[in-house]
Amino acid sequence: MTTSAPLLIEIGCEDLPARYVMPLADALAAGVTGGLAKRGIALGAARTLATPRRIAVLVEAVAVQQPDQALELVGPATSAALKDGQPTPAALGFARKCGVDFSQIGEKNGKLRFARLEKGKATASLLPEIFEETLKSMDELVPKRMRWGEGGSFVATGHMPPERRAMDGTAGVTGQGVDRAMDGGESLVWKEETFVRPVQWLLALLGPDVVPLRRFGLESGRLSYGHRFHAPAAISLADPSAYVESLRNAKVWSEVATRKAEIERQIKAEAAKIGGTARIDAGLLDEVTALVEWPVVISGRIEERFLELPSEVIVATVETNQRYFTVFDGAGKLLPAFITIANIESKDPAQIVQGNERVVRPRLSDALFFWKQDLKAGLAPLADKLIHSTFQASLGGYAEKVGRVEKAANRVAFKLELSEADRIEVAKAAQHSKYDLFTKMVYEFPELQGLIGAYYASNWDLSPKAANAIREHYLPTQAGTPIPSTVEGRIVALADKLDTLTGIFAIGQKPTASKDPYALRRAALGILRILIEGRLPLDLRVLLKEALDEQPAGKRDEATLKDLLSFVQERHRAWRVGSTAFGAPITVEMFEAVAALGITQPLDFEARLRAIHGFLALPEAASLAAAHKRVRNVLKQAGDGDSDVDAAKFESEAESGLYAALNAVNANPASDYAERLKQLAGLKAPVDAFFTGVMVMADDPVVRANRLALLRQLDRVCREVADISCLPG
Repeated sequence: MTTSAPLLIEIGCEDLPARYVMPLADALAAGVTGGLAKRGIALGAARTLATPRRIAVLVEAVAVQQPDQALELVGPATSAALKDGQPTPAALGFARKCGVDFSQIGEKNGKLRFARLEKGKATASLLPEIFEETLKSMDELVPKRMRWGEGGSFVATGHMPPERRAMDGTAGVTGQGVDRAMDGGESLVWKEETFVRPVQWLLALLGPDVVPLRRFGLESGRLSYGHRFHAPAAISLADPSAYVESLRNAKVWSEVATRKAEIERQIKAEAAKIGGTARIDAGLLDEVTALVEWPVVISGRIEERFLELPSEVIVATVETNQRYFTVFDGAGKLLPAFITIANIESKDPAQIVQGNERVVRPRLSDALFFWKQDLKAGLAPLADKLIHSTFQASLGGYAEKVGRVEKAANRVAFKLELSEADRIEVAKAAQHSKYDLFTKMVYEFPELQGLIGAYYASNWDLSPKAANAIREHYLPTQAGTPIPSTVEGRIVALADKLDTLTGIFAIGQKPTASKDPYALRRAALGILRILIEGRLPLDLRVLLKEALDEQPAGKRDEATLKDLLSFVQERHRAWRVGSTAFGAPITVEMFEAVAALGITQPLDFEARLRAIHGFLALPEAASLAAAHKRVRNVLKQAGDGDSDVDAAKFESEAESGLYAALNAVNANPASDYAERLKQLAGLKAPVDAFFTGVMVMADDPVVRANRLALLRQLDRVCREVADISCLPG
């Protein structure tokens, strides 16, 4: 007797948007396997399969029978179940619910309980419910779904009571929620059918048997379909194990990972034929993989006249708009060629090449026209647009914003002690940082803001140093992307982000849990990364206060500054906790140990965090952390005190030993935080001896005060680098 069989569920539909292919396929696999596991059904490995026209999950060795289920029903409290030794109506009702006599009901933890072993169901009978649960989770991934055909179908929901069936006279459907009974009492409910794209077929097999699923106005079967043009006929599957090979024979490459690898291989081989190397963006490769079922590489030519454009403009046109891949030579120069992946083996590939070249040509022609028009117009019309364009209604126009950014950049440049010549370059870069927003090129390619300004900078009589600062001042654009490479770029980027962050906070539009329209979280993280990775020893609180004071509207008080500082520090926490920047993951305790000191210079905070990370690897760390916790608790109970330690009042060697060790540590200042913490590790033995042999809260008030003073000295030392008591111990 067969105890397990492979399971295959496939939803075939009209072409899916590329961005939804893998999320939906993953959700289908997770929903089906999770639903099986939740019901105690043993299953093997699952494979997620997907193309633009289908999403599927293939699960190896699924048990065909659910194991028997131990069920426990909980009833009313025992006190309410019996009266004068007889079961109450509540108790008898619970027994009826359980289907047994009251004498068979047990008691546990003060409540009536009944346990029974229920025979497991056939896996095939459970799959319709699992499928419905899975579809619901998939719907949550897609905010806008399509309706088609008659708009719905009846879906089985259980059994309808006889009295309800007798009353039900529904012969047709009048709207969503109408119930209808089938022979045998099964209840069907009318459900409105929606999905990302219209569903064309539904396949469900458990071994050789069809699993009866009803959805999208369809009943499941054993039919799948191959490539729309190469093999459009239906494919009848005898068993799920034949699925992948059968589709491959029908020109459908269903395995996503191997299809992606094949596409990458073809692109690289074609680029080598052209004499260069393809630029393969990971996101673009994923998107193209989700757009084709049977990948076939082709290449085309870019007209030489378009190479006058910056390579980034051509890349943006070819990659972003057309989903093609660009090719560069060994020196990093863009070659006049592109590579794309077709979804068909054409009998006349030249026609496909010409078609793709024909699509690229007008877009690049437009870009070349905008490029020449911008260069011809110069700076004057851009300056006029800058003055008359609004940045934010309450915060003024772009001209005002640029003025604030320039002031902030000048302040930072002075703090960093840049030369006068470099400060002039910073000021020029800040003054011209937003001009390119009003060029025709950025209007057409908004993702190239900053970059286009750098290209136009020579036309605006700016130096390469200022141009590069303009190019980089939007960096980092997201987590993981690089920060500006030059100090000038870092200063302008920092000033720009500080102005946006403080301005939006001042007018009371700080981010909520679900909305961040001004990307302030990204700005805050960018500020932190520039200060830390750029090695800028600047105080965050000072920077925020100076930028806040410059805002033309809103609240610029201490409360707003406190909110700003807290917001940026929370981003620091979210960024660092759990990361492996220093090797092993950074823990909450490590971060809190430094944060407890109120450090507001991110570069200094990072140095302390790194030192704490290394300190915890020392064998003495846990013991010293535990001892410091004890010290903090004792001092908290004792209250404030400001007396000095008097060695003449010591009554034991343990007191003298700790005092001498503290004096030795204080007399030898360390060169860095890590070295200082190593010195603190040396206090383990005298601290342990002190707590073993000394009662701090002595009866004699003079002795007690002296011992508390000694502990305060220890506490100060343990909080020089970070609050050691916050660490695990």
